[in-house]
Amino acid sequence: CLNSATAGLELMLRWFGVGQGDEVILPAYTYSATANVVVHCGAKPVFVDVNESDFNISVDAIKAAITPKTKVIMPVDFAGLPCDYNRINELVHSSAHVFVAENERQSKLGRIMVLSDAAHSIGARYHEQRTGVHADATVFSFHAVKNLTTAEGGAIALNLPDAFNNDEEYFHLCVTALHGQNKDALAKMQKGNWKYDIVEAGYKCNMTDIMAAIGLVELSRYEDETLPVRKKIIERYQKAFAPYSWAQLPIVEDNERVSSFHLYPLRINGIDESRRDAIIQDIFNKDVSVNVHFIPLPLLSFYKKMGYSIEEYPITYRNFCSEISLPVFEDLTVEMQDVVIKAIIDSVENHFSKN
Repeated sequence: CLNSATAGLELMLRWFGVGQGDEVILPAYTYSATANVVVHCGAKPVFVDVNESDFNISVDAIKAAITPKTKVIMPVDFAGLPCDYNRINELVHSSAHVFVAENERQSKLGRIMVLSDAAHSIGARYHEQRTGVHADATVFSFHAVKNLTTAEGGAIALNLPDAFNNDEEYFHLCVTALHGQNKDALAKMQKGNWKYDIVEAGYKCNMTDIMAAIGLVELSRYEDETLPVRKKIIERYQKAFAPYSWAQLPIVEDNERVSSFHLYPLRINGIDESRRDAIIQDIFNKDVSVNVHFIPLPLLSFYKKMGYSIEEYPITYRNFCSEISLPVFEDLTVEMQDVVIKAIIDSVENHFSKN
């Protein structure tokens, strides 16, 4: 457990020895944290396009982007819907002959590491298994806006193959997350156990006790209270917008996956970015708050300056231009949902009547 999912992603990259000259493949459609940690490590983020259907990373695009410099693939479970981990795992195994190991851990794994950014998807299911077991390591977020919150926070779930001792790697990560100190505060408080050692120049990104206490309460109610409420809200949205030809409903469940119902990314057919923004302003004018998830990384100044261009990711841009995220939270009453639904329908219908 850590102070953020961002810390978890960076710790795992550094654990694997990712650095200068290495490449990490990730979707162009994600929050900046996914790419920033790659830059922090001195490696190159390699953006690829996403699926039009579900916003998740395109496995075909991953395949085309793999080079001998590729060390890690970071799929992102957008809106709470898991990526196609079976195909991703098959791909890294079939590409093992391309992989160039440069340290002991990389040699032990013998292939590209799959590091899942599951910031949105705790509690989601892929092939009837909860997220956290489908990649070599999975990182969750407990930020204030997430389904399960510790106000700020995150966690790494290890699922390394048999060549690794997951318990030993867990202990190593705990040491790295606390200054490289070989004992945590609780261990040091035991009688006569005050001496400690610093075994590496670690970081300070452990989860605090207060955050953990909040998380234990949230975890105890997550399955039976939080998820059903969010699912009910989203099902109501799905039913409300289904009759409208302009509404492209998000996938929240299919034969392989069940979402964690983190976001409701409604898309409006037949609009461009400026028209989407005008619709959003109209919704705001009705005192309903909506959002857009996310501004694609190649559109952001830092990554533009690095030479990335949105023209190389047409599906990412197309999805972004039509996306509006509707409110989903536990205290969203039926009456409030009705206000949101009416604001969306009236704003979109008014827009199309003018055009």
